[in-house]
Amino acid sequence: MSKRKISIPVTGMTCANCAMNIERSLKKLDGVTDVNVNFANENAVVTYDPADIGLSDIAKKIIDTGYGLASAKADIPVTGMTCANCAMNIERALKKNSGVIDASVNFANEHVSVEYLPGSVNIDGIIELIEKAGYGAIKPDDSGFGEDYEIIARKEEIKKQTRKFIVGIIFTLPLFLLSMSRDFNLLGQWSHSAWMNWLFLLLATPVQFFTGFDYYTGAFKSLRNRSANMDVLVAMGSSVAYFYSLLLMVFPVLGDHVYFETSAVIITLIKLGKILETRTKGRTGSAIRKLMDLQPKKASVIKDGIEKTVPVSSLNTGDIIMVRPGENIPVDGIVTEGESAVDESMLTGEPLPADKSPGSDVTGGTMNIDGMLKFEAVKVGRETALAQIIKLVQEAQGSRAPIQSLADKVAAVFVPSIVGIAVISFLIWLLLTGDFVPSMIRLVAVLVIACPCALGLATPTAIMAGTGKGAENGILFKNSEALETSAKIGTIVFDKTGTLTIGNPSVEDIVAGDNVKDQDELLAIAASVEKSSEHPLGKAIVNAAEDKNLTLYDVTSFKAQRGSGVQAVFNGITVYAGKPGWMSEFGIKLDSFSRKIEELQSHGKAVIVIALNNEAAGIISLSDKIKTDSKEAVSKLKEKGLKLIMLTGDNEKAAKFISEDIGIDEVIAEVLPHEKSDKIADIQKSGERVAMVGDGINDSPALARADVGIAIGSGTDVAIEAADIVLIRSSLLGVFNSIKLSGATMNTIKQNLFWAFFYNIILVPVAAGILYPFETAPGFLRQLHPMLAAFAMAMSSITVVGNSLRLYRAKFK
Repeated sequence: MSKRKISIPVTGMTCANCAMNIERSLKKLDGVTDVNVNFANENAVVTYDPADIGLSDIAKKIIDTGYGLASAKADIPVTGMTCANCAMNIERALKKNSGVIDASVNFANEHVSVEYLPGSVNIDGIIELIEKAGYGAIKPDDSGFGEDYEIIARKEEIKKQTRKFIVGIIFTLPLFLLSMSRDFNLLGQWSHSAWMNWLFLLLATPVQFFTGFDYYTGAFKSLRNRSANMDVLVAMGSSVAYFYSLLLMVFPVLGDHVYFETSAVIITLIKLGKILETRTKGRTGSAIRKLMDLQPKKASVIKDGIEKTVPVSSLNTGDIIMVRPGENIPVDGIVTEGESAVDESMLTGEPLPADKSPGSDVTGGTMNIDGMLKFEAVKVGRETALAQIIKLVQEAQGSRAPIQSLADKVAAVFVPSIVGIAVISFLIWLLLTGDFVPSMIRLVAVLVIACPCALGLATPTAIMAGTGKGAENGILFKNSEALETSAKIGTIVFDKTGTLTIGNPSVEDIVAGDNVKDQDELLAIAASVEKSSEHPLGKAIVNAAEDKNLTLYDVTSFKAQRGSGVQAVFNGITVYAGKPGWMSEFGIKLDSFSRKIEELQSHGKAVIVIALNNEAAGIISLSDKIKTDSKEAVSKLKEKGLKLIMLTGDNEKAAKFISEDIGIDEVIAEVLPHEKSDKIADIQKSGERVAMVGDGINDSPALARADVGIAIGSGTDVAIEAADIVLIRSSLLGVFNSIKLSGATMNTIKQNLFWAFFYNIILVPVAAGILYPFETAPGFLRQLHPMLAAFAMAMSSITVVGNSLRLYRAKFK
């Protein structure tokens, strides 16, 4: 059985170490071949063999490790069961699906309870599985249709944390004000009474064990998995202050100054920081949400002449769908009735609406402007262009960039190292001063100020923002490695046809020889041979003949020589149509046409020679218009210092004419399609990182060979396998924008990593007291209070995430 890859939304992670805990736990399972847990978007991408392990086992392991799943549950009435074996059959059928975590069928009340991942399967899909197993199912009430269960789970988590924070504020604020006022003798002698400490205890305890409960459970789960995360540091730091103060309450002879306000403020500030971090972090994934929002939740279907409103998830291919003005088109299809203008800017980037009439293609997510359309659904569900775009963005945002490896290695040893530094600091200060309390304050400050979260968020939040910004501008990165490598590109190689040019050549000149009657006969013969060809030039010749209403001949023995030409037989005559150089293989002389061929080629035109048996009968020239923005894109790329090369099968003279017109200095001409990959390899031998830009049709091997393959799609063709980056808009400026965005994203990652490392490298020693001997240093830094340390720690992650969000403000042209 083939392996499956599934993205599982996870809840309860607090730092990068949590992600590593989940990875380690899942990799221990037999049947799991690869795991990548992204702390920033809180998803675990797991590759597994369903023959060895089920999704329920993977889900159980995540839960056992101490985390939760953003799953959904449904109770579905089932019909057609006759015995307990039927129930077992349905369970087996459902559990085989990659999105079903668990299924339990109750034969007695004829209901199935299903837990599933909404991003992988929906209610309609589950019902379809039940029906395929031979049973009936009654769809539950649709009142909750369209709700995103993952978002609901995330929002509920934020609500829960906010409630805990509010409780923390309610108890911490009076505790802090009373404690500080007492320390500065603002309240009078009564505030130093013994009962005041008991009041502090009463105020601090709900904060410690309600607001801070998650830190204790998180620390326990982490330690149980033989690891240590941020929760361990917070739990240790706050507990030292709290339980030391409690010890003084029980044994007053040890001292009378309690630190309950310290533990409470630490927990409350860090809780505030985590809430702000979660909210800010959610904004880095806003691009996917915008894409998802393009698809309407319901659609109007015409069945038996009656219009019905149904969930989009229940649409099938062949359904006739009605779309009124102002509504978004739900799925991909072909117009059967009506005329309208459709806003396709989300795909093509074109601001002007595209006219649609019967026979026109429409794409899900685009908006119908002014007329009513009926269309037949051709692609639904995950097959639509919009669904493929969303899938690509999700996969890119969930992938791990190579630059992240350093942060991962540091994160693995970070917490144990901080605990060690804190203990050593405590012991050093205790030995130097003999004073327990200041030494304890150092220990708590070190534990609380250290921030592994900033390290864990530095790379993935920037990747999410960068890929999201790209998606908004029609640039789809297949993975984060492509994003990283694009920033290092030194040379860009362009295919010509369909990349630099429109890709729609037309016939320009027809020169007939003495052995044919006239130009029309020559064109008819050429079109008769070319009608079986898939080459753009061949199609252009056929189109020219059809435009003139010429009668085409029946041919036999058709053969195509890739990159050279075609041949066929009609009326006993072998006809050749191809490049001038190809004719020499058959001993065909071009003496009478040589000067004309050179003249046409020098003007950038492609020349096709037509020969009858072994004698040249004439030539046909074709040209392809350069894309309007090709020159601008080339100019911008050259300004960035990139080396540009045009790779084409055209004649050297024709290629030079076009490259000079566009502004590309280097040309590699007369390259056959199968040779393009080798040419890329030759360029790479110089040590340059090479990007190949093509249309993904006949240059897939070259796209795959390049360090980065960039495919210019048609707006709906986003699943070009060989490409690392897909430009869903045909504009060549997308190449410049992708390089610019890659550079901006990598700069942001480097800034984030610098901040994360700088913060910890500088402030951990400050918390340990390294500045204490320097009397010129500010007092609050010489003796850093744990409350200030907690504030700094809370702000550090927000700084990293906020910096990543700046990518959304990047300007493109």
